[in-house]
Amino acid sequence: MRLLLALMLPRLQFFAIGRPFAGIICLLLQITLIGWIPPAIWSVYALSQYRIDQKIERALGSSR
Repeated sequence: MRLLLALMLPRLQFFAIGRPFAGIICLLLQITLIGWIPPAIWSVYALSQYRIDQKIERALGSSR
């Protein structure tokens, strides 16, 4: 579901993973001539990093 959000509404996906400043920058990128594709790619990349961070937190949390 988050991947679909990252592709369709990239700026909202940043807010969903707790990165509001990146969401604002993403919105500015979408408004300019740069368009939709770079913010969507950035959003998918940020989502993958968020998932990796969640896995690391779960692994460290269970070993303590």
